[in-house]
Amino acid sequence: MNDPYSVLGVPRTASEDEIRKAFRKLAKKHHPDLNPGDKAAEAKFKEISQANDILSDPEKRRRYDAGEIDASGQETPPRGFYRDQAGGAGGAKYRRAGGHEEFVDMGGVFSEMFGGRRGAHGFGGGAGEEEGFEGFDMSGLPVTYTLTVPFLVAARGGKQRVNLPNGKTLDIDIPEGATDGQTLRLKGQGMPGRKGRPAGDAYVEIRIQPHAFFEARDNDIHMELPVTLTEAVLGGKVKVPTVNGEVMLNIPAGSNSGTSLRLKGRGLLDRKSGQRGDQYVKLKVVLPEKPDDKLKQFLEGWEAGRTYDPRSSMGQFT
Repeated sequence: MNDPYSVLGVPRTASEDEIRKAFRKLAKKHHPDLNPGDKAAEAKFKEISQANDILSDPEKRRRYDAGEIDASGQETPPRGFYRDQAGGAGGAKYRRAGGHEEFVDMGGVFSEMFGGRRGAHGFGGGAGEEEGFEGFDMSGLPVTYTLTVPFLVAARGGKQRVNLPNGKTLDIDIPEGATDGQTLRLKGQGMPGRKGRPAGDAYVEIRIQPHAFFEARDNDIHMELPVTLTEAVLGGKVKVPTVNGEVMLNIPAGSNSGTSLRLKGRGLLDRKSGQRGDQYVKLKVVLPEKPDDKLKQFLEGWEAGRTYDPRSSMGQFT
């Protein structure tokens, strides 16, 4: 997403009143109700709404200006620190960026930086080393992890148990409607501080596993539903899975493979607007593996008096 100041067309020094006026002006111009069917206007309205959500909230604006969150409001992982791959409770391998296999001993780093000097203001072993850190912030460093989450856990929300590299087991709350690449902040779950200082934070980047038949496109769910020849020709009600359980879907008589039906409000939660997307069900007519004799006899009799070309729309081809 673009910089919210640029989206609203205001400088970084803009007052709350200036931000509010800029948002109202743009919202009136691009509101979907005033631009029915205009996808570009709808996308622009979402963008300016997100920008206003960041800049109209003093705390979010402060955090954005400080680089703590990005333009979409997600936590921004610190750069250049220890990175790992958080695994599931069954025990998974971890990925470490930069080849680091252990936590960094910052005492050794400072010792190298300052030439191993000792004494009241130097760095080295014994008491001199401890005294040498008095002028520095000895809070723990942040760490970042990448966590793979099942599709339905991300869609519905829930707890995901992970094993951290230090052997600690942690239950992470995955918010409903979590998106691929979203970053969660776990306060105090990073590297430990020295001399009683607090631990750093952990930043968990979510990666969502693909589902067997659900596909997310923005906040909408798309799936293909096999139906029988009878259901397609005569119509009827069938059970359809959604991310929140089964529902009944009415199949119109005379449906065909490729027919798309919509289940309103059965998609993913948009955490910004609080609204849900839709689920689109694409029908696929499936014949039995071994058609029985009655079906064969019926089709032979039906074809005798009726002809149609299902490939007529393709034109002439060789």
